[in-house]
Amino acid sequence: MDTGLLSAMLNSMRRPRSPAYRAARVLILLIVIGSVAGFVARQMSFIDQQMIYFPERTLSATPADVGLDYEDVFLTASDGVKVHGWFVPGELRTTLLWFHGNAGNIGDRVENLSLLKQRLGVGVFMLDYRGYGRSEGKPSEKGLYLDADAAIGYLANERELSLEDDVVLFGRSLGSAVAVDIAARHQVRAVILESGFPSVRAMTERAYPFLPSAMLLSLVEARYDSASKLPSVHAPVMVLHGDRDQTVSIVMGEELFEAANEPKRFYTISGADHNDTYHVGGEPYFEALREFVLRAGEPSVE
Repeated sequence: MDTGLLSAMLNSMRRPRSPAYRAARVLILLIVIGSVAGFVARQMSFIDQQMIYFPERTLSATPADVGLDYEDVFLTASDGVKVHGWFVPGELRTTLLWFHGNAGNIGDRVENLSLLKQRLGVGVFMLDYRGYGRSEGKPSEKGLYLDADAAIGYLANERELSLEDDVVLFGRSLGSAVAVDIAARHQVRAVILESGFPSVRAMTERAYPFLPSAMLLSLVEARYDSASKLPSVHAPVMVLHGDRDQTVSIVMGEELFEAANEPKRFYTISGADHNDTYHVGGEPYFEALREFVLRAGEPSVE
């Protein structure tokens, strides 16, 4: 090759690019990075939908089927998503804001709702998260917290309840994480956590001890890190767990309990699995709940 031509080519390759050229390269790089990040985020959200949330749209029952007076409540979360719940008044002003687990919808909890109302004498507001039952949208960790915010606002503003004096948060399984998030940001009368877990990380480490937790967490978007939020909860906390829970080990409940501030109480439901707690627990279970709920607002006696 002609040495003059070779020299010209090398000089051309070394010549500084124009500012416009460099800006275009940066823009292309940002577009590629953004596209990859967007793809990863969509994949994580998809995995969450497949592995964490199992909503049902059709309500199998309503409170009327068990003879309860109730009100259909439709709320709009701060991001515009409309969610649905039932408000069942009680003999007492004290009201449970009840958050269910990751499957089904509130129609599957009608019997539980009826027993809580009858045995405790309290009102119950039971909410379906976005994507469940008659609620719009798709579930996500952030979305569930927004739905819970709408519910707590409804009780304070529409029902004119004092959160600190009248409202008890009750979370089952996944709902325990929703209850903890609300309690960390609002002072309520008390918090009840049943069949709960400290975090998604803790659950994955226990379920897959042979795999790096960082790798597993990189596949999902949700964290539900209740253990890190519980130190910010200053209401009395009651943790209940079945000692035969095959879905969320009682060890997870014990870790939740350890993270909570005093005053707190741990109640073991002997012989109970994950979804039969109130059946197996029977009268002692409801009596323990009633005592905790009614005494939670009383000043401690030294």
